[in-house]
Amino acid sequence: MTKQINFLGKRKFAAIFSGLLLITAIASLAMQGLKLGIDFTGGTLVELGYEKSVDLNVMRSQLAEKGFADATVQHFGTAQEILLRLKPQEGVSNAELSVGISAAANAAMQMQGDMRRVEFVGPQVGDELTEDGGLALLYSMFGILIYVAWRFEYKFALGSVAALAHDVLITLGFFSVLQLEFDLTVLAAVLAVIGYSLNDTIVVYDRIRENFRVLRKGSAESVMNISLNQTLSRTLMTSITTLLVLVALAFLGGEIIHNFAIALLVGVVIGTYSSIYVASPLVLALGVSKEDLMEPEVEKEGADFDMMP
Repeated sequence: MTKQINFLGKRKFAAIFSGLLLITAIASLAMQGLKLGIDFTGGTLVELGYEKSVDLNVMRSQLAEKGFADATVQHFGTAQEILLRLKPQEGVSNAELSVGISAAANAAMQMQGDMRRVEFVGPQVGDELTEDGGLALLYSMFGILIYVAWRFEYKFALGSVAALAHDVLITLGFFSVLQLEFDLTVLAAVLAVIGYSLNDTIVVYDRIRENFRVLRKGSAESVMNISLNQTLSRTLMTSITTLLVLVALAFLGGEIIHNFAIALLVGVVIGTYSSIYVASPLVLALGVSKEDLMEPEVEKEGADFDMMP
């Protein structure tokens, strides 16, 4: 017989660990916030390609001398390609900024670069994207709360939404602590994490509900432990195969999807952890019992009438 792991027996240690992660994430978000990309702040993005490799440190110092000290410079795909990002500047149009920073970069490289892409995002559009992104997160949480309450029971709904909030906050906190750029692709990754984590949690909850109805003996904790062990192999296989793809994307997919892959990597790891050590312990703490999930008995027609002699 396969050894049963006492997951819920370690729920106090898991609660302390989750608490420390959440405190760190919330403190970082409150103190330094997210490093928002130009999708949210507005600004100018210029992609340039050169025939030789670009030394980013030299490029940054040369741009600073030309008056572009606040420009963000990074390789994009290869060492010969760079991505320049500038926030809006008062009294200077986006077109003038793109021409000026391109000329400064060409002067630093002492050659004419190939302009691959120029993008402009206005501050008003950035504000609208920030608001719409926050609303998307809230609406998704509210919709999940309604769905799980209808599908299972309100205690499960509260547990699943709390676990999702846990995953989102820690993922955002990770980006805040390391000051990784947060743009629309990362927001899409956060929304994908919500879907992934919910799917994992629903699988566990479905098995818990089934075992509550099938197993006659045992406490709620023992039934939930059995359910977690029964779904463990599926959870690990799904997470490991997903992580293999995400690791490949993070290291080989190029700069444009690097942060997207990193957000999903963090989210998948935390989502797998929370489906075991956050969602289920919260339901247990809310006092779920077999009676909460038992199907109501339906009286058969004529059951109240005595049999004729």
